[in-house]
Amino acid sequence: MRLVLASNNRAKLAELAALFSALPIELVAQGELGVAEAEEPHVTFVENALAKARHAARAANAAAIADDSGLCVDALGGAPGVQSAHYAPVKRRVTDREGHRRVQDAANNALLVDRLRGIADRRARFVSTIVAIRAADDPEPLIAVGRWPLEVLDAPRGEGGFGYDPLVLVPSLGKTVAELAPEVKNRVSHRAQSAERMLALLRDEWRLGDAATRG
Repeated sequence: MRLVLASNNRAKLAELAALFSALPIELVAQGELGVAEAEEPHVTFVENALAKARHAARAANAAAIADDSGLCVDALGGAPGVQSAHYAPVKRRVTDREGHRRVQDAANNALLVDRLRGIADRRARFVSTIVAIRAADDPEPLIAVGRWPLEVLDAPRGEGGFGYDPLVLVPSLGKTVAELAPEVKNRVSHRAQSAERMLALLRDEWRLGDAATRG
């Protein structure tokens, strides 16, 4: 089954493709189909994920899946939350998408460190909400949520991952997310949790694990 992924983030596409490899699913980024990114005007992850999925499904006339995720920091009242990807204002512009994303990530991390300066409570969590719909007007979206407890550091560590990964520590492992091997991250992350729950929903509700859906 082909699912349009309502994202043009290459890292997210690779991560989700690996997580969904257990089912007969082909993930196709919406950009490959000429679908522009959707507006994300809502204040919750689930509302934004659903808005993105409906936009992609409508534009591509196909089933779609969307993930809305971010970092929620207790001491900041849940911020950056749904604004995680664009937390800091960025003046510098880079022409290519991935280059601009790297600049934005660095600015986001710097702003988070600054706003937590002098604050002892560093508890946080990555939250991932995945929504899957059969069509744009699907009245019964599948919704799965994962939460990953973390602590925010004062300085980045590690070269892997993207976004806030270098700045957040996984207490149980003693490493930042950016220091984890991809296979470890794909096993324990917030997106791994929501993907596992979504896999169960796809099997149970859409019968994607049935032999009849293969071939």
